[in-house]
Amino acid sequence: MQRQDRFVSAERVIRTGFWINAALMLLKLSCGYFGGSEAVFADGVESASDFIAISSTMIALRIGREPLDGSHPYGHGRAESISAMVVSLVILLSGVGILARAAITIKSGDFPKPELFAVMAAVLTIVVKEYLYRFSQQVGAKLESPAVLAIAKDHRKDALTSVATLAGVLGAYFGFGIMDPLAAGLTSLFIFIIAYGTFRSAAHDLMDGRPPEKLISEICVLAEQYEGVEHVHDIRARRSGQFLLVDLKLDMDPDMTVRKSHSISTQVKKGIFRMFPNVGDVMIHINPHDEKHTDLTRL
Repeated sequence: MQRQDRFVSAERVIRTGFWINAALMLLKLSCGYFGGSEAVFADGVESASDFIAISSTMIALRIGREPLDGSHPYGHGRAESISAMVVSLVILLSGVGILARAAITIKSGDFPKPELFAVMAAVLTIVVKEYLYRFSQQVGAKLESPAVLAIAKDHRKDALTSVATLAGVLGAYFGFGIMDPLAAGLTSLFIFIIAYGTFRSAAHDLMDGRPPEKLISEICVLAEQYEGVEHVHDIRARRSGQFLLVDLKLDMDPDMTVRKSHSISTQVKKGIFRMFPNVGDVMIHINPHDEKHTDLTRL
């Protein structure tokens, strides 16, 4: 998949979620208000916060698709990880709001009976949000896009929230009003877990965290298959948005000409690009294989 095609696919997923979320927000606000359901109305208010998350992600994708330049020689992909952190904070605040509303409702002891269409709004939200989660998760995993994966988790958070809303509004509909705030409070705990996972993943990428060892091993095996490469002395990799930036140190024959070693390095780089479409750049350093050497670093 070409670079621009990756960003087009990611943006299409985000835009789809944006407009569907807008429709669901209006539906829940109106059904909650006119249907007498505090839970459904609160769920609609919570959906409004998603606009912050989705809007920031759309902006991040616009920034991230820009090519490298003099000020950003490694590209702009980290904008996606920053966006993912913003999304995690929005998810966290949503959970805090839901938990606070549940506590206030329980303390007041006022549990009104909702209308049936308010119940149906909660059912529809669960179905639609779960579909959006699976769709976004599939595309996000394929592109390895932190922003799209964060939005997928936000959709799953909404589905969980609506499950609590449905349990509560059903309980209130059949006369067990306290089920509404209790279910919402329980679901807020799941929301906190999702927020933590999203934040941790984004922070790992921003701190140049190492990608999965399986991927690192596969790159090493591929590089060592080329004639002239004696051994992969060291490999580092870090994520920049949807792409990985790889640093390779290859052990080669010390008597090999610069031209020859450069040609082999170019073949290795092209091979990595062919096998790993999410690798954005590969920097290769050559070491003489018959000498012991210590890497010079201040890190």
